[in-house]
Amino acid sequence: MNADKRYEIFSRLRAANPKPTTELNFANPFELLIAVILSAQATDISVNKATGPLFAKANTPKAIYALGVKRLKGFIKTIGLFNTKAENVIKTCRILMDEHDGQVPEDRAALEALPGVGRKTANVVLNTAFGHPTIAVDTHIYRVSNRTKIAPGKTVRAVEDKLVKVVHDDFKVDVHHWMILHGRYVCVARKPRCGSCNIEDLCEYKDKTED
Repeated sequence: MNADKRYEIFSRLRAANPKPTTELNFANPFELLIAVILSAQATDISVNKATGPLFAKANTPKAIYALGVKRLKGFIKTIGLFNTKAENVIKTCRILMDEHDGQVPEDRAALEALPGVGRKTANVVLNTAFGHPTIAVDTHIYRVSNRTKIAPGKTVRAVEDKLVKVVHDDFKVDVHHWMILHGRYVCVARKPRCGSCNIEDLCEYKDKTED
């Protein structure tokens, strides 16, 4: 996979979707942060179903903290690992109020210091809320990077580092979203839909399908 081929791949993905974004519903950086914390090992659809009523009731650190763990669990009990996530969200709200004036910090170290926030979540918030050229590698991006040979790597961090290195600056802000959507709907895990893929001729996957 060379630089020209990668540039053409992302040019096509951009042409098909000029302004990609997350499928999580949010209205501000705090809502995004909470939604991403809740999305670990859960689908965006399930998170949106829970956060709709939650954010209608409480969508600031102070308001969610005031709910307390027990009431928060009532809103998110349909999401996997909701017990741990409720604890983390309440602790995060406390830290945001105490250390950041109730605002989501635009800083990786500060974000990763929040309970329930790892490198991937920090990357999503920095990218989607603040426009940083960070690349959050989830299972979809990991699969697409390795399958297509855009940025192969044996670990999530290796794939992230390779993408940061090889993706042209023209595409870095949006590449995270294009690759997630491509992995979610086209280059799916069980059997890629190569026949419906607009980068099939550029992809270096050997076992292509006709679907």
